[in-house]
Amino acid sequence: MTAKIKQILVNDVAINIHSTKEEDFICLTDMAKAREGENRSADIIKNWLRNRGTIEFLGTWEIINNPNFKVVEFDHFKKEAGLPTFVLSVSQWVEQTGAIGLTSKSGRYGGTYAHKDIAFEFGSAISPVFKLYLIKEYQRLKENESNQFNLEWDVKRILTKANYSIHTDAIKNHIIPTLNIDKDKEWITYADEADVLNVALFGCTAKQWKVANPQLALENKNMRDFASINQLTVLSNLEVLNSELIKNKLSKNQRFQYLHRTALQQLAVLDKSNAMKSLQRLSDSTLVEEQKKLKN
Repeated sequence: MTAKIKQILVNDVAINIHSTKEEDFICLTDMAKAREGENRSADIIKNWLRNRGTIEFLGTWEIINNPNFKVVEFDHFKKEAGLPTFVLSVSQWVEQTGAIGLTSKSGRYGGTYAHKDIAFEFGSAISPVFKLYLIKEYQRLKENESNQFNLEWDVKRILTKANYSIHTDAIKNHIIPTLNIDKDKEWITYADEADVLNVALFGCTAKQWKVANPQLALENKNMRDFASINQLTVLSNLEVLNSELIKNKLSKNQRFQYLHRTALQQLAVLDKSNAMKSLQRLSDSTLVEEQKKLKN
């Protein structure tokens, strides 16, 4: 995934944040500049790395988060840390231990970056007050991102509902007239066609989802309420596509096969380009887990 650079303003100082693989790395160089100025930022980071408490914190973080961390090399650094002759650079730490919590970037936005957990610890070392302001602005950034994510989800949901009328109109004009059913039974046809889309995209019918999620069904929820932004985008496309296939008089089986292939292709492209939007709107995995059960 392509890395993104974001920026927050802490006490009128710009702090760059390097985001990749859904993880945020905060620029320690910018933080150090805010404390002591540009000329001493490298020394502040270097002195911080010499501290035994820092090495223990970094090593513990890596053990928790990095299965490839080289514990033997870490123990060597831990024994040496704190001695007058001990000197450690970020590149040495990363290369010799396989650490992933610290990294160095060159060029524009260059500097030493640390995972947010480590950056907050560094903040404590240089200024507890600055750390508090940093956390506050970082939380504000994440809240804004969350609001934008939810807004886009809502827009996609509205678009899907709008295209639903196009879908039902095609059913009304091209399928219902060919069936010999009573007026009060027409809803079955609409529901049946909606399930063509549900199975093509989600892998289960509306009824199957309700059976698998009885509590959510009682709350008047449905599987589309738990769809990701990418799934809603594809669903909106499928509604328009199925409308055209209905008009062209393709059989239900032919339409399903075509819709299913299209759903898989479009989701693959969208999820690859933006993994964040492949996440469900809610953090629980209800739909994903129940889909697996229904397929087994």
